[in-house]
Amino acid sequence: MIRIGIVDDHAIVRTGLRQYLSDHVDLRVTGEGASGHDALEMARGGEVDVLLLDISMPDQSGVDALAAIKARFPELPVLILSGFPEAHYATTLLRQGASGYLNKECDPEEIANAIRQVSRGRRYISAAVAEQLADSVVGNAGSPGAQDKPLHEALSEREFQVFLRLAKGETVGHIAEALFLSVKTVSTYRTRVLEKLKLQTNSDLTYYALKNGLIQ
Repeated sequence: MIRIGIVDDHAIVRTGLRQYLSDHVDLRVTGEGASGHDALEMARGGEVDVLLLDISMPDQSGVDALAAIKARFPELPVLILSGFPEAHYATTLLRQGASGYLNKECDPEEIANAIRQVSRGRRYISAAVAEQLADSVVGNAGSPGAQDKPLHEALSEREFQVFLRLAKGETVGHIAEALFLSVKTVSTYRTRVLEKLKLQTNSDLTYYALKNGLIQ
């Protein structure tokens, strides 16, 4: 029996997933939450074998929640569920420790199969993500396709976290407090992000994030 935790701020999504997964004899939902804090508490409780995590939540992004969970519980498989297409987040989150990435529009059976796969310690990569990763490898080898790689994929995990928060309008001080960093450190990350994305201001970051579907 695979114990599953579902973290999504929409009750209707949690209900739908719970009802669907209950039809599988080898799967059981043992926890539900609506925030990044809930996800961390679920992981801390040790009552789940796989965590289904939405990427967009009110208190913190799934990016931040994933980082916090993997820092404390590196062996817990985290399967990302997102309304964003794979092209926007998948490779970044896989690099940061996610066991898999699924678009919420996928076939429900794909979710069940992904849960089974990551529970065995393997990664789940959809056909769309596999193609994206292949393109990335070819691009790194110096093909013309390298020019098509989004600039934000070059950001480190922490830079990506800071970038998303700045894009949403958070101040450097608030980000420093939320991520337990000094204001100086966050300012350094901001400078690096602007340089890597070839941008000038926070407004540019917001426009870039909206244009690339990284925030709503």
